Amino acid sequence: MNELELLKPVSRSFYISIRLLPKALREPVALAYLLARTSDTIADSSDVDKRIELLDRFARAIAGKEQAMGNDLAQLRGSPGMTDGENVLLEAADEILQSLQNLSPEDQRDVRDLLAVITRGQRQDLTRWRGGLAALANADELREYTYLVAGCVGEFWTRVCFRKVQSFTARMEADMLELGRKYGRGLQLVNILRDAGTDLRAGRCYFPEDELRNAGLAPADLLNVPATFLPIYSRWIAEARSGLDAGLEYSIAINPARVRVATVLPAMIGVRTLELIEESGLEALRTRVKVPRSEVRGMIASTTITLASQSRLRRARAKL
Repeated sequence: MNELELLKPVSRSFYISIRLLPKALREPVALAYLLARTSDTIADSSDVDKRIELLDRFARAIAGKEQAMGNDLAQLRGSPGMTDGENVLLEAADEILQSLQNLSPEDQRDVRDLLAVITRGQRQDLTRWRGGLAALANADELREYTYLVAGCVGEFWTRVCFRKVQSFTARMEADMLELGRKYGRGLQLVNILRDAGTDLRAGRCYFPEDELRNAGLAPADLLNVPATFLPIYSRWIAEARSGLDAGLEYSIAINPARVRVATVLPAMIGVRTLELIEESGLEALRTRVKVPRSEVRGMIASTTITLASQSRLRRARAKL
């Protein structure tokens, strides 16, 4: 199976990051991303009850407790809004699951541990919004969600790198795990901020209900983009920036240049996305902000040519 060919149409920045990794890292990381992207595709399909059932079964299949699922997932292909790349992912699900069996026992353990957390977060998301537009209860719920679907990826990346990359970093593993968690959570917050308008129109509000209530707002009010929402929005932009700062600190600490480049690219794209969100202000709730492909290509070229020079990353971090 060519993991990179499957990844390319369903990923923007992570496809580039994974392609840059040394072979020993590329296989488990690419496979973990494919599994997570497949479970996300299942979670985004149209029939809520069916997708919960299939997501649960897919999680059991990843854990080695369920047989082949290709025929069952075939019924989701062609769902409204599903891309060609996502349809191909569903078609290749059994092959992806089989590839998991071919990893080393250590890699299998790490990938399965990661996907157990991610699919728990995805399932939680599916069951949370069944009663119509509602918000998360408080900041702790939002932080837990960002950990379940992304912060755990930072932990996974760290554990795999410490096992497989010689002289990965001079920092302690516990420090890098903490930075990795913050980095992943920051990237997910960027996604939430960028997609806030789309999510609200789909009945999902990730901003804490208690913060909205204190501002005299209900989730439905945000559809009208009230100015009183701006302080809450700005607060979470600041927390996302803090997570990206942790990602830059994490990347600066990495010794091998290729791994450093692969690790820092999502942070660089995330920083630019936050800049565009701040420039748009609350207008970002009406129009989804997206870094142009030409800018992404420029960032990739610049970062790759300089091998993400640690001195340049320190300067970028100082500006953040």
